[in-house]
Amino acid sequence: LCCCEYVDRRGQRNHLAACCCDCEELDDGCDRWLTCKSLPPGALERIADTIADRLRVPWFSGAVKINVSLVPPLVLLPVFLHVASLHFLLGLIILTSLPVLVLWYYYLTHRRKERTLFFLSLGLFSLGYMYYVFLREVVPRGHVEYSQVVALTCGLILMLAALSRAKKDPGYLPIPAGNEKPSQQGLPSKSVRGSSSGLHGISGAASSRAVNGEAKGYYRMSAEQPEGVKKDWCTKCQLVRPARAGHCRLCGRCVRRLDHHCVWINSCVGEHNHQAFILALSFFMLTSVYGITLTLHTICRGRTPFVALFYCPGAYSDYSSALSFTCVWYCAIVTAGMGYILVIQLLNISYNVTEREARLALRDNTGRRLLGGLVVDTGQYNRGLLCNWGHFLSLGSSPPQRSAEDIV
Repeated sequence: LCCCEYVDRRGQRNHLAACCCDCEELDDGCDRWLTCKSLPPGALERIADTIADRLRVPWFSGAVKINVSLVPPLVLLPVFLHVASLHFLLGLIILTSLPVLVLWYYYLTHRRKERTLFFLSLGLFSLGYMYYVFLREVVPRGHVEYSQVVALTCGLILMLAALSRAKKDPGYLPIPAGNEKPSQQGLPSKSVRGSSSGLHGISGAASSRAVNGEAKGYYRMSAEQPEGVKKDWCTKCQLVRPARAGHCRLCGRCVRRLDHHCVWINSCVGEHNHQAFILALSFFMLTSVYGITLTLHTICRGRTPFVALFYCPGAYSDYSSALSFTCVWYCAIVTAGMGYILVIQLLNISYNVTEREARLALRDNTGRRLLGGLVVDTGQYNRGLLCNWGHFLSLGSSPPQRSAEDIV
């Protein structure tokens, strides 16, 4: 293949120059739209699949396919922010509608159980674009010192490093060797000896529950051991999973101590990356608040950051100040959302409960709400504030051992 050729979804060799050729579905859809006729079932899905397959860029070994969900943030975010900078009312409308659109897209993809790079692309591009606006519009005004720019840059680098670590393996349970998937009929009903998981007794009881990535239809495996450890049989992954592990329906894998599937990193948050996830959120909050403060001190001299955020006369006197002020408000909205996530995470860690366990407890009415409903205490693993944080800080440092916390 040359740099402009690729193999399409039908297995045929194609060229980027022919991206607008053979569009029968699109032609038929336009004809029906002009004649006020309804589209046949599945026509929009087929058009979208064709566009997604032909959206490629030239590369050395053949044209590389671009994920469609990466494009909207790269194109729409700068356009929206520049339009919002034209007038105060435009800024109010756009900055109000953006969170609504993002939430709508989140519920749409979450309901369809689809993985998307939209949120990761939006987050990374927002960071890059805000940093670019800061260097281009704020720093040249001369009110920001060199050391402050270095501090902001270091915070951004540390946040990206923690995010890169959070993107790694969250603690996926290994898939059985050779993709051997034992059938549930082959599971003995009384006892099994010499199993790889060390279980001496297995008893199955079907369940059909699915909450926050929990696989539908799994078997509860009770290990008759002195410690009283209980483990689950996942029918999706065909393996026995330890206590507090869960199956993510988006990733299609079981994860140790599954907390939740985070759309902002497009990965699960589990035993191996939970600490890095909290670290990335913390660095983001510190860096974002620091950047907002520096920007407001520059464009709204003589006012505290909180007052300047709501009352900044002259912010729309020139386009540079208006763009900076609009970006400050955009950062403030994103920071408020991420701050809420961080607070919930810190409270859950303090009570040694995962988000998945909290949702299961709410569904089964087995937990109690605390702090106005911000946290749900299941009562299973709570050993006090210090012990809970000590357990969290030791995640992934050593192989999991059987203890009282493994009792389900």
